[in-house]
Amino acid sequence: MGVTTYTQEFTTTVAPSRMFMALIIDSHNLIPKIAPQGIKSIEFVEGDGGVGSIKVTNFAEGGHLKFLKHKIDALDTENMMCKYTLIEGDVIFDNIESVVYEVQFSASGNGGCVCKMTSEYHTKGDMELKEEDIKQGKEKAMGLYKVVEEYLMANPDVYA
Repeated sequence: MGVTTYTQEFTTTVAPSRMFMALIIDSHNLIPKIAPQGIKSIEFVEGDGGVGSIKVTNFAEGGHLKFLKHKIDALDTENMMCKYTLIEGDVIFDNIESVVYEVQFSASGNGGCVCKMTSEYHTKGDMELKEEDIKQGKEKAMGLYKVVEEYLMANPDVYA
């Protein structure tokens, strides 16, 4: 099995605690509400959101994805870090065993934060992924972060 790792960062003027709450802790409630054109629902099928919980993201009709299932591997609310694994979905699992994500929100000098996301693609056999192979997923993730950022900036009392 091969492992390909990609890291990306996103900087915002929104406080790290608010971004962590919106994108990690309460994402199952917030994201379908503010991005219904892309995400129909996010539901816990096991657990309550803590370590070991499994949640399913159901995408809106017409997209190339129907659902993704993630398992929460680590959740550190004090350090605003979450690690989770994509364990099932109607994506290209012919060559991919799993994808492990780690998201960390850190304070930046302007009262905002830096969100660092590391993605580990565990491939079957010796298959190597190229950045263009995962570019669409990275762009969608950054698009979602931007939607959440805009919502939080327009609603400064939410998760304050």
